Parts: sequence; structure tokens; C-alpha cells
Amino acid sequence: MAFSLAMVGLWYLLSYVMLADDRQFLLPPLHEVWNAAVGDADVRGELRDGLAVTAKESFTGLAIAAAAGMLFAVAMNFRRWVERSFFPWAVVLQTIPILALVPLIGGLFGFDFQARVIVTVLIALFPIITNTLFGLQSAEENLHELLTLHHASRSTRFWKLEFPASLPATFTGLRIAAGLSVIGAIVGEFFFGRGEKGVGVLIDKYRGQAATKELIAALLVSSLLGIVVFWGFSWLGRISTQRWHASADEAGV
Repeated sequence: MAFSLAMVGLWYLLSYVMLADDRQFLLPPLHEVWNAAVGDADVRGELRDGLAVTAKESFTGLAIAAAAGMLFAVAMNFRRWVERSFFPWAVVLQTIPILALVPLIGGLFGFDFQARVIVTVLIALFPIITNTLFGLQSAEENLHELLTLHHASRSTRFWKLEFPASLPATFTGLRIAAGLSVIGAIVGEFFFGRGEKGVGVLIDKYRGQAATKELIAALLVSSLLGIVVFWGFSWLGRISTQRWHASADEAGV
């Protein structure tokens, strides 16, 4: 709370003291941003509708990335040859600038909801794969040896040991991907520029109109969406693991 108040104070300090009057439009006071976002019915409606569009895209992309990422991680954990074959390509996908793929994605899948979701999946997929795989492979060796002594099957080893051991790392990956999914949706909206008006389209619109107050309001709305999704996975991870995994509270899962 104290840090938040300090940041608000710094905002006003920069706006009223550090910036000259003719440059105050670059960082308008927070209450003026609030008035522009909430006081203007048209802007409020645009932000509300844009937030709904972006949330639908980011949630859809995150759900697909979570399912695909965990599936790939499980396959790589079960078969080392799958890890050796697939993981380098996952790294390559992560290192390719997503903006270089935007024209290709648009040409193949159009420029509306489907293309935006694909961009979101591509951005959010990698941390889910890497964290889930790390979690699956982090089970203690002595527990593996115990299951070997009891002649446990491969599926029993997975469900009784590897899967529970992977949950803290998996939820860490989901928390990272949650924020990236919002970024992916906004990037897709910003560069495709067609279809429903999500927050990314509004950001581009306000930028073109030099409407700084509305632009900052749109940025804050997108940030709020990412924070809410991040907190949601943090809460889900905490209630899923804190009763049996000691690292849950320590890591802030």
C-alpha cells in the first residue's frame, strides 16, 4: 500500500514539477486520466467493450497454450527422444520475433479473432512447456527408487509422483504465461488492426489521435487485466499445493 501511494505521488511530482506546462500532456495527472476514462461515457464504453474483447482473446489463447504446453511437456517427460526432437524447436519459436510472423499469420488465418489467438498462443506457450517439464523432472530420486522397489507402473509413477511434484513449477509457468497472454492479444490487435476493437486497437487509435489521457487509461486497463489473471493463477496454485508442498508459500505460488 505504501509503495502504491509512493508511485502515485511520484506520478504527480513528474506531472506538476518535472514537466513544463507545455509538456504536461505527456504525463497528465492521474485524476485527469481517471476523468477521461470514467467521466466520458464514450471512452468508458470503448474501454469496457475493448477489455471484454481482449479478455476473450487472451483467455482463449492461454487455455490453448496451457493444454498444448502441458501435453508437450508430459510427452517429453515420457519419451526422451521427444524432448530431444521437439524442445529445440520450442526454443526456436521463443527466439523468433513475433512481429516477423504477424504478416504470415495474417495471410494464413486472416486478421480477426483466430489470428489474434494464434499470436497469444505463440507468446504464452514456452514458459508453460519449460516450467511443466522442469517440474515433472524435479521429483526426488529417492522417491523414484521407492516406486521402483514396489514395481510401480509408468502411469502410477506419473500420477503419484511426477505430476504432484510438477504442480508448483507448472503454476509458475501459468502465472508467467497469464501476463504474456494479455500482451499477445494486444500485440495481435495492434498490428492486425481489424475485427473487433480490443484494447490494442484502442491503444493504436488513441496514439494516432495524440489522446494521451485515453491512451494511458487503455494501458492501465490492459495492465489490470494481466494482474487479475496473474492473481487468479496464484490463488489457484496456492490452494492446490499449499497443504502438501512446502515450497508453495515460500515461492508465493
